[in-house]
Amino acid sequence: MPVIADQVAAGPEPGGVPALDDVKGILHPDEQARHRSLARLAAGPEIGRFVEWYWSVRWDLRGRAPYYAEVLSYPCVNVTFERTAARTGGFVNGVSTTRYIRELSEVGETFGVRFRAGGFGAFTGLDVGSFRDAAVPLAEVLLEADGLTDRVLAVSSDQQRRTIIEDFFAGRETDDDPTYRLVLRIVEAMEHDPELTRVDQVTARFDVPIRTLQRMFRRYIGAGPKWVLRRYRLQDGADLLARGHIEDLAALAAELGYFDQAHFSREFAAEVGMAPLEYAKNSIRSRNEVTSKVLPTEK
Repeated sequence: MPVIADQVAAGPEPGGVPALDDVKGILHPDEQARHRSLARLAAGPEIGRFVEWYWSVRWDLRGRAPYYAEVLSYPCVNVTFERTAARTGGFVNGVSTTRYIRELSEVGETFGVRFRAGGFGAFTGLDVGSFRDAAVPLAEVLLEADGLTDRVLAVSSDQQRRTIIEDFFAGRETDDDPTYRLVLRIVEAMEHDPELTRVDQVTARFDVPIRTLQRMFRRYIGAGPKWVLRRYRLQDGADLLARGHIEDLAALAAELGYFDQAHFSREFAAEVGMAPLEYAKNSIRSRNEVTSKVLPTEK
């Protein structure tokens, strides 16, 4: 049977993992939760400088139509270990600069390593711009990872998979990288400070020339600073709309740093595939459908 609700992995975990009701970046979150399960695990101290957390998605849609899960991805690299009807293997997934759409069909699972913004580039020394909007077999990127995918998929629990991955990466020597530390600080500000809406504000706050900032972001993140800012603000907007904040779209657009409501609506529709108000109504309808199946009907 398909799992309806998201689940937290068993056992106490160290800090650093968002609660499962934090679904920012996931489009139509309540609808998605009816088609797949989601779990997250914290990264261990050895690799925590580079990895934000681990995540796993599982689904069983046998006898049902495929479902297309949509995400406004974060500006980071994910390494995934997958066993699905479409493909099986380990992959390096670069930053997705457009809406990411993944078909879920039959039975499948994905275990993912979400690197911090810039983390994969700092950890491996690679220019992650070459992976943008692409999924590359893991063994082609890291030759020493040959056989890792088989070991990860040979065990069933997320905790076991995390241990295998962290044991594999534990022996990799990494130098301190001050540029990576700066990238982390800049991205942290971009994500959490809603007043940062323009690249010139970023360059002024961190005293970094625009060309330097662009080179840093291409090398470590794989996308430019303007795109990163826009993506975070769009994620904020989609999250608020999904939660029912639709009273004043003009005020929401201004809060997110858009010139006006029309500017926000055009960009939102281009990235998400529907207008903001339509997205909000679809989200509310999906949430009500989930609630009606969980709560008893009053007589």
